This record gives sequence, C-alpha cells and structure tokens, in this order.
Amino acid sequence: MNLSIYKYMLLCCIAIVAFISCSKFDQINTNPDTTNTARSEWLATSMLGSVTVSDISTQKAFAQPFMLGKYTIWKEGGPESMQYNRFGRIDFNRLTVLRNVDPMIANAPSDVLKNSYTALGHFIRAWQFFQTTMRVGDIPYSEAIKGESDKNIKPKYDSQKEVFKGILNELDQADELFKAGADFSGDIIYGGKIAKWRKLVNSFQLHVLMNLYKKTADADLNVTGRFQKIVAERPLMEDYTDNFAVTYQNAAGSCYPWSNTPVQTNPFIIYSALTTTFVNPLKANQDRRLFYVAEPAPAKINAGGLASSYDSYLGLEPSNTMADIVGAYNAGNFSDFNKRYVELFNAEPVGLLCVWDVKFLLAEATVRGWISGVPAQTHYAAGIQQSMKFLVNYTPVAYRHGVTMDDAYINGYPSTAGVALTGSNENQIKQIITQKYLAGFLQNCDYNAWYENRRTGYPEFLLNPSTNLNTPSTKFPLRWLYPSTELTNNSENLDAAIKSQYSGSDNVNETMWLLK
Repeated sequence: MNLSIYKYMLLCCIAIVAFISCSKFDQINTNPDTTNTARSEWLATSMLGSVTVSDISTQKAFAQPFMLGKYTIWKEGGPESMQYNRFGRIDFNRLTVLRNVDPMIANAPSDVLKNSYTALGHFIRAWQFFQTTMRVGDIPYSEAIKGESDKNIKPKYDSQKEVFKGILNELDQADELFKAGADFSGDIIYGGKIAKWRKLVNSFQLHVLMNLYKKTADADLNVTGRFQKIVAERPLMEDYTDNFAVTYQNAAGSCYPWSNTPVQTNPFIIYSALTTTFVNPLKANQDRRLFYVAEPAPAKINAGGLASSYDSYLGLEPSNTMADIVGAYNAGNFSDFNKRYVELFNAEPVGLLCVWDVKFLLAEATVRGWISGVPAQTHYAAGIQQSMKFLVNYTPVAYRHGVTMDDAYINGYPSTAGVALTGSNENQIKQIITQKYLAGFLQNCDYNAWYENRRTGYPEFLLNPSTNLNTPSTKFPLRWLYPSTELTNNSENLDAAIKSQYSGSDNVNETMWLLK
C-alpha cells in the first residue's frame, strides 16, 4: 500500500466536501467544468484507509492491543490498563465511514465497476460491523447510518444474531459482485485486483463463521454448511502476499508504526518487553522465529550468552506487579522487540487478516469435524510455514541473530515432536490456537489474540487477582461498555438493548450472545 497515495486521496475527499459546502456566492462563481462530486475511487481510498491505515495506531497505542493479548508488557508509569485488563467505553466512530458507501456506488463510472464498488461497500460494512459487535454485543445495524437518507438519528439496536446474519449475507453478496465486476481504481491494498478481493472476503467469512462455533445448532445461521460451501467452491487466501495488510514508506507518518527513524521518532521504544506467554512456547519448541522477532536479554549477553541461543531470551509474566517488572527490566532480564521493528521504516507489513489465520481456521474446522478431505495437520503446517516464510522475507540477515530458517527447516518444523498435532481434539485445538497466537505477533491489531482467548481459552492467560484491574479482580472482562454518546443521544434504544442482553447492566463481565 502506498500511504502517500492514501493521504493525497483523503485530502481530495476533504477538499470536495469543503467545495460542496461553499456559499451561494461561491457556487455562482464556480467553474462549471470542475466536479462537485467525490469520485468512486477517492471514496474507496478514503474508506479503505480508514479501516486499515487509521485503524493501526502508532507508537504506544500500537502496542496496546498486544498488551491486552499478552504479547508485551509496559513499564512506563503506573499499571497499564490493557496489560492489566481494565476496560472502558468504546465509541461507534468506525461506523461513520460507512456514510461514504452509497456515494461510492452511485458514482461508479460503469455497470461492471458498480459491481466492484458495491462489493467493496459490502465488505467494508461487514468488516466494521463485525469489529463493533465483537466488542459490545448488540449494535445498530439495519437502521444504522441512515441519519441523512431516512432522517433517523436514533437507530434501533439489532440482536447480535441478526447482526451476524447481516454480516454473512453481505460477504456472500461481496463475493458474487466481485465475481461479476472488474478491477477497479482507488484500492490501496490490492491495487484493485478483484481476484485478491474475492480471496479476502471469503477468508474473512470463514473467520466470522469460526467465531460462531457455539452456534452450529442454529439453522438460521447454518454455520457449518456455509463454511463447507466456501471451502469447496470459493477462492481463499493462499500465501502471505494475499494478506489484508498495510505496507510502509520512508516518509514522516508513513513508516512502520513502531519505528524510530530520522523521519519518524518513537520515544516509547524504551518501555516495552516481551512476555512469557509469547516467548516460552517459542523456546520450548525450539522455534527459530524467536530470533527474527525478539532481542536477547541484555543480562544474558553481558554474562557471555550468545544471541543465537534460546537460553538468552527471557519473557516477563504480564500479570506480575509493576515493581517486579521494573526490577527485572532494570536488571536486564527481559527480551524486547527485534531491533528491525525500531530501526527499519518498512520492518514488515501489518496485516489485519493474514493467510496463516486462514490456514489455522481450516485446521480447527477439520478437527471440529466441519470439513474433511485434507488432514488438519496439512492446514496447520501451512499456517506455520507461511508465518515463517513471511518473517524470512522481511527480516534482513543482520537482524536474525545468526540463525537461519531455510526451506528444509520450514518444511520440517511443523512435523517435529511437540509441534505436530497430537492427542485429543481439545489438545489439537489448543495447539492450533497457540500457533495462531505465535504467528500473530504484531499483526491483527483489532484484538484478535484476545478474542481467541475469550473464545477458546487459548493460549492460557494467567489471572492474578492482586494485579488484575477488572472488578471483580477474580475474573477477566468479557466486553467493553457502550459509547457515552449513545447514552446521551440514543438512550431509549440503548437501554432496551442492555435490558434484553444483560438484564439492564452495561457491565464488562456480562456474557454476550456470541459466547453463550
């Protein structure tokens, strides 16, 4: 993705809005040969940027989803909310971008391109509604974003089941319309290639369906039937070049989110460290990805340890007290992010849905008996291998700590003892989710690792009542709270939704429909 193009197109959209909002005098004196309508490709660029570039924060905020997912700890100031499981209110701002869907479709320059832009609109809607409902439960869906068209500024809340039905249907429509469309302009992710987009929308639907795994008995949703049909009949992500990802350039504001370079400074790089939750499984199974994503502990190197030795890498338990963490940090008994994440402006693309996620979904579905024909081990191995190939491609030799992942290692590793799927179905699910977690390091910024733990219990996060900031401290929270703006502007509908789901209590410990 070219972030400079995204910024330029975004400025164009802003300029169009300013143009259309001018005074009557300005309208009379406007050049009739200029446009006062935002073109479809401009709106596509703006919306795609909103759900990708703008959704991936920088500096400390970039690390926060990974604090919640127990990949990293933070040693700055007092206890960090995300690290210690304190949830507050979200907003519905990610839904406001959907106002541009209808104009994007209406301004399509041809019928065949209208198919493509309509398909893109369905995907963006599905993506944004999914991310929102995953955080709180019931949300406005059928009446959402109709303030201008229907003068409805107080939309009703749809049940989470109805929201998921809508998301699944929109993704079906997106695939059909992309199939009937043509390559289009304004796409900052895949360059408008509809073949890539079909892979994404179908892979994303598998992700949505797996989150419905407790609802397989619901005939309305037809979870397993839909899953089987997609796998049998539609294109899916095949390798890491299909990732729904943002790439970076050497320009201010366009560098990798954690980088600290001459054009983009990051003063927060001194506060991070990796966790035992992430480091220990890599060490236990002699996984060479560790050397590509981490730095050895300073204390180990100072004592004569080798950067190429697993023994030189130390994680910190994320539920420990801040005093313990700071003490270990000051003693040099910790591993940090690999220096390439700091020193390189293009350390690696940041994916929001990646091919390894899809391979692990297929492995899990096979273990659960949803699909057959290909062994779960085959899908599982492909997920690990794609993660490794991605790291090899984006980690220069100077940042590998003298350790190589060649083809022989990559091809053989998934079958080694302790890594290959084995035992009960539940144990295999644990192995699959653990590998998905390891592959997701500094990827999947929309809290995917935490959602997977909430869904399956894997990987296991240690609950420490003495440091847990949730109330009660003996529980992990399950959801965020509804936006304060909804309390003010749409209280009647919000109150009805809270009553129907949570017995009237908008509480972070309440269990949404998806998890029952």
